[in-house]
Amino acid sequence: MDRKMVLVTMTGPDKPGIVAAVTGNIAAAGARIRDIEQTVTHTLLSFSVLIDFPTGESDQKPLIKDLLFLAKELGLDLDFQVLSESEYRRKTTKHAYVVTILGGEVSATSLARVSRILADNRVNIERISKLTQGQLRCVEFLITTPPELDVKAMTRKLLRVGASLGVDIAMQKESLYRRAKRLVVMDMDSTLIQIEVIDELARLAGVGEQVADITLRAMNGELDFQGALRERVALLQGLSVDALEEVYRHIPFTPGAKNLVRILKRLGFRTAVISGGFKFFTDRLKTELGLDYAYANDLEIADGKVTGAVKGEIVDGARKAQLLEEIACQEGITLDQVVAIGDGANDLPMLGKAGLGIAFNAKARVREQADYHINQQSLDSILYLLGFSEREMAEIDQ
Repeated sequence: MDRKMVLVTMTGPDKPGIVAAVTGNIAAAGARIRDIEQTVTHTLLSFSVLIDFPTGESDQKPLIKDLLFLAKELGLDLDFQVLSESEYRRKTTKHAYVVTILGGEVSATSLARVSRILADNRVNIERISKLTQGQLRCVEFLITTPPELDVKAMTRKLLRVGASLGVDIAMQKESLYRRAKRLVVMDMDSTLIQIEVIDELARLAGVGEQVADITLRAMNGELDFQGALRERVALLQGLSVDALEEVYRHIPFTPGAKNLVRILKRLGFRTAVISGGFKFFTDRLKTELGLDYAYANDLEIADGKVTGAVKGEIVDGARKAQLLEEIACQEGITLDQVVAIGDGANDLPMLGKAGLGIAFNAKARVREQADYHINQQSLDSILYLLGFSEREMAEIDQ
C-alpha cells in the first residue's frame, strides 16, 4: 500500500514554543514524524514537518484542522501538501551535492546565473546558507540531482560562469567525508608563502632572470621538474648560507596562511608542507607554524656555501603524491579525509590523490586540470569548502 503523508509548512514571526506546540499536537493525534526542518532568517521562521498516520488516513483531517487553529494562535501561515510514500522515497534517494560560491561579493547576478544552470539541469536547491557575516561573500547551496545528471558537464558550466562573474564555484559530493577531513597538505612556494624561494635566491646570486624563466616554465608544466630543478640549483653555486637566512627572514606569508594553520590545529587536524623547494625553508616553517610534517629537497651546502647540487631523492610531482599517501597511512586516515593545496603543475598529482584537491591562485594549466580551484587573496578561504562559516572560524580562533 502506498501510504499517504502530509507535509505541513508554517511561516511567520519566530518565537519560543512553536516546535513544542506543533509536535505536541502531532503526538496527541498518534501521528508519526518522518522528517522535520526549521530555519530562521533574521526573525522570520520557516518550519516544516512531514507526518504520516499509522492508523489510517481518516485521522489526517482532525490533525490538520487542529494545526490550522494552532497556526492562527501563533500568528503563522500554514500550508500543507499530501505526498505518497513513493514520492517521498524518490526525493530521498536523489544524489546530494554542495555548491559553494565564493568571492569578494556574491551578487544577485551570480546567484541568478548559478541557480538558472541548476534549474536547467532539473537540480533542486534544498537549502541555502550564508557562510560569511555582514557582506555576502560566500553562499552554500545544498542540492539534490536526478540520477541521470552529467555532474561533470554541469560543473564545467558552473566554473565557466564563475570565471565570467569573478567568483569561485566548487561542487562537492555531500557526504560524511566532506566535514570529516583530518589532514591538510600544502605546497610552500606561492601557496603557503607568496614567493618562489628559488627565484629570490637566484636574485641574490645575480642570476634572477635566468632562474625565474625556468621556474615559470616548470610550474606551467612545460619542463621536466627534476631537470629544471637541477639546472636552477646549479646556477646557485657559491651562494652563501647567509643569503638563505636573509630570504627566510623576509618571507611574506600568504594572507590567511597563519590563521588557517592555527584554526586547523585547534580543530585537531594534522598539517603538512610538501614542497619542491628546499628543506632549509620547510624545516623552519614547520617549527614556526607548528606543522606536523615537512618534506622538501635537500640543498647541498659545504663550507657555508651552496654547492649547486641537490642531495637525495628529488621531491617532484610523483613524490609529492607518494608522501601525501604515506602521511595519510601513518595517521590512519583515508585519502578521502585529506585536503591538498597547491598552485603548480608539480602539485597536480597530490591534488588528484586527495579527497579535496584545491588549486589555489594557480597557473592556467593547473586550474584547467584540478577538480577545485579558488582565486582568493586569503588562504583560509579554503575553510569555506569544508563547510565552516565565518562565525565558526571566529569562535574557534578565540
